Amino acid sequence: MADVTVDQDGRLSRPAGIRSIQLGDTKVSYVPDGDVRLRPLPLLQDTTDEVWAAHPEYLDATGHLVGSVGGLLVEHGDRALLIDAGFGPQKLEAPEGPLGVLQGGALPESLAELGRAPEDIEAVAFTHLHSDHLGWACRPVFAHADYLISEPEWEGRDVLEAQGMSEQVAALAPRVRTIKDGQEIFPGVHVRITSGHTVGHAEYVITGGGRRLIAFGDAMHSPIQVDHPDWSVAFDHDRVRTAEHRRRLVAELAEPGTIGFGVHFADVVFGHVQQDGDGPAWRPLDA
Repeated sequence: MADVTVDQDGRLSRPAGIRSIQLGDTKVSYVPDGDVRLRPLPLLQDTTDEVWAAHPEYLDATGHLVGSVGGLLVEHGDRALLIDAGFGPQKLEAPEGPLGVLQGGALPESLAELGRAPEDIEAVAFTHLHSDHLGWACRPVFAHADYLISEPEWEGRDVLEAQGMSEQVAALAPRVRTIKDGQEIFPGVHVRITSGHTVGHAEYVITGGGRRLIAFGDAMHSPIQVDHPDWSVAFDHDRVRTAEHRRRLVAELAEPGTIGFGVHFADVVFGHVQQDGDGPAWRPLDA
């Protein structure tokens, strides 16, 4: 794959706004909650200063890698599913390490812009149990929703508790319904468990209109990893296993009729992979 990127409108260095696509009778929409600014070298430890000097289009004015934070709304008829729940109305700053600034708060307003209220959501399905995906689910917002979590992820919640997330786990527990690999959780939506980023990380495959969309969670954090699938992030539980999965995922996203959804992919959250050697492999769906 060529390593030349042209970002004429700055989309790789800004968080995404609301974006929607139609898959037959199913509508999927990115629901913004906030954004994250990451230190590129501590995050992607196989990169160098030279890599980022060659790819300034991924960085903001302060040299941070920019990511979106939010969820994916799946609508089928009157029914609505939310995949991941953002970070919530809070802000976290770290003086060192991969994380610079993480902030949320916009998800309810984003849902309203899409014509949905929190009580319309019948279930919230999680890719994994990290705080930037749990946010609003730990608050009394989704009053009627089940919380769908892969069995191995929920069974491994002691790892999160050891990391100081006991309060979040306790908030989720009464609503949790565990799900298994291959299970259909909503019309046209199947879960597949892809351990690596966490012990039970899940992806969601949404089919409709002769196409499929793979919501791949944190299997990738930045479009630059599509060109370099061996680059794992510091947050990965098993960096080797995640890289192996990412190589398979990138190949799958290059198949006809296949769309990817990268929740952290700056302002290019929906796209497909085009491995033709002409520029970056990740091509925004609406470009």
